[in-house]
Amino acid sequence: MTAPLRIGPYAVERLLGVGSFAMVWLGYDQALDAHVAIKVLAENWSHDLRVRERFLDEARLLRRLEHERLIRVHAVGELPDGRPYAVLAWADGGSLRDRLAADEIPAPTALRLLSEICAGVAVLHRHGVVHRDLTPGNILFRSAGPDGAEQVLIADLGLAKALAAASGLTARAGTPGYMAPEQDDPGAVVDTRADVYGLGRLGIRLLAADPTGANPTRSDPPRHPPELRLRDDVPPAVAAVLARATAHRPADRYPDAATVHAALVRASAPAAAAGPVRRQPSPRVRARRRLRLAGAAVVAVAAVGAVGAEAGGVGSARPVVGTYTAGPLTVALPPGWSATGATWAGQYGADGDPEPALVMSPQPRRWATDPRLPGAFVGLSASTAARTTPAGFLAERTHGDCTPAPARATRQAGVEWTVVAYRCDRGRPQIIESAALHPGRPALVYVQIAPPADGGPAFVDTLLAGVHLR
Repeated sequence: MTAPLRIGPYAVERLLGVGSFAMVWLGYDQALDAHVAIKVLAENWSHDLRVRERFLDEARLLRRLEHERLIRVHAVGELPDGRPYAVLAWADGGSLRDRLAADEIPAPTALRLLSEICAGVAVLHRHGVVHRDLTPGNILFRSAGPDGAEQVLIADLGLAKALAAASGLTARAGTPGYMAPEQDDPGAVVDTRADVYGLGRLGIRLLAADPTGANPTRSDPPRHPPELRLRDDVPPAVAAVLARATAHRPADRYPDAATVHAALVRASAPAAAAGPVRRQPSPRVRARRRLRLAGAAVVAVAAVGAVGAEAGGVGSARPVVGTYTAGPLTVALPPGWSATGATWAGQYGADGDPEPALVMSPQPRRWATDPRLPGAFVGLSASTAARTTPAGFLAERTHGDCTPAPARATRQAGVEWTVVAYRCDRGRPQIIESAALHPGRPALVYVQIAPPADGGPAFVDTLLAGVHLR
């Protein structure tokens, strides 16, 4: 196979991989001094309109979702022979398949990795998308800072479908050993529970004492499901989670990836590993929880650009003016702005609950979809602070269609902020990315701002000064 010298504006360095439908090349963007992965539709499929559309659907889907847990799409193009290609972020850490082939992953690391994968798939499910082909080859790693931290990325959504279209009309697709039994039935409805099965199979591959011996060989329901024996250093309760995730009947599985993630967190806790029954909270504690949930209403909002944060749920009925509080976050609202509480989708605390966030704007429920509206997303994450720094976090949030200014530092209300401003030719003319460490606890606060047309650095600093952390 002869490597092309260039694909579009990118110099081609080497072949990264070949799949059934595409080849992936390592490219170099001289203007940005950065490597990219270029996925090109295979020549033998270039005239199949169905496959071509599926290829482009993947790029469109990833571009629309734009999340830190999903592989990013920078651009799409077409070769002189008419084949489409997609320019993706380069996962320089390789795939889970590569690592499993090289050596066994220590159980604690494998358990944390499985949790990260669940959180990534949960992002898809919150957007009404089912992946349908969760395998070690589709789990990628990318360097996320100078401290050696890595991002776990969900890739290869070429088989993914919007749940509204994932019905008996969809083609059989998936990888044997990880594919849910119903995907063998052309008349079955394929939904998020098919991905739950794939997550369970990934967990077995990562954590079972004999992962190869636990592979199913056919889609018929087993008369006696084999006992799932995990490695000695895996909490025993995890076995029950994986067994339920890989149940033959979809109705017997967890409903989605977020529920699997929460179950894994509970099963991995020291109390679960020790075996005692978890005590039910007292009536007073339950009442406090109800009040906390009632006060932290959430909105369904997709933050602009490469925010990597979406809210999940339903917004509170009354926007609040003046100041607004969501969990440990309190913000001073610019004149004419209101706010609604949110959860930071894909970001989970140690208790398995989504981490807190809020959206503020003159019309917060329209801000994510109306580029004419100014606004801001504010989120607080302990899990992010555990893996990277504010500067490293912002380095993950580049906007491919925008030009960044040099990062600047500003101290506001006792908090040291790193701020990067982007000028954009399309959509919102300006996007501000900012992050800082909580001064009193191990957590990272992230603020993405789409300022008003006359809002310069002074507006940004004033808004950041109004972010108060408890």
